[in-house]
Amino acid sequence: MGEFVCNSLKISRNGKCYVDISFSIKRALALVGESGSGKSLTLKALLGMLPSGFSAEFDYESDFEPVRGSTVAYVPQNPFTALSPLTKIKDQWILFENRASEMMKKVGLDRTLLDRFASELSGGQLQRIVIAMALVTEPKLLLLDEPTTALDSRLREVVVKLLFELQKELGFKMLFVTHDISTAKKLCSEITVIKEGRVVESGPMDIVVSTPKSRYTKALIEADFSNREFRR
Repeated sequence: MGEFVCNSLKISRNGKCYVDISFSIKRALALVGESGSGKSLTLKALLGMLPSGFSAEFDYESDFEPVRGSTVAYVPQNPFTALSPLTKIKDQWILFENRASEMMKKVGLDRTLLDRFASELSGGQLQRIVIAMALVTEPKLLLLDEPTTALDSRLREVVVKLLFELQKELGFKMLFVTHDISTAKKLCSEITVIKEGRVVESGPMDIVVSTPKSRYTKALIEADFSNREFRR
């Protein structure tokens, strides 16, 4: 599968442009910025789920159609709110119940957990279940909204390793939205840094992190991403 190239993504409301960026995803791209930089709006635009009143102009080159059907899947930040606490895990797969056991095995979980409720499982188990649910449609692009933020350092390592291995096996592309560059470095080969809806810096992860060109990027890199989000 070739590169996903976003030549231009503009998100506006009432004549004001909140996001005006471009990026490309060769394998795995980290989209990094402080709170309010436009990360979440970008994700919602790619999912076709912009808030009421917002509109998007999207020019891209790809061998698949984003914002359509099952080609794009989403992993939210907090697995505790992504799943119903009142329904057994097996009953939350909807159309793909027949593949639940197969996907649980793929993310390293025993199928017996399907008979449990979300409240009976750990954060790491729930996040892996959410990842399994996202991948059951065999997406070509996986959007990840800070999927390790709610996990401790040990579980963060488990989930990052799992995503890396699943991508090698299944071949999907990843857009990893985060403020945590230390975690993104372990998963992503490219990085795009945004501020107030505009690209500040973009390029290979190792080059941008080792020799940042902007003060903003340098400040993000130096912040303690493991414990808190960078704020102005």
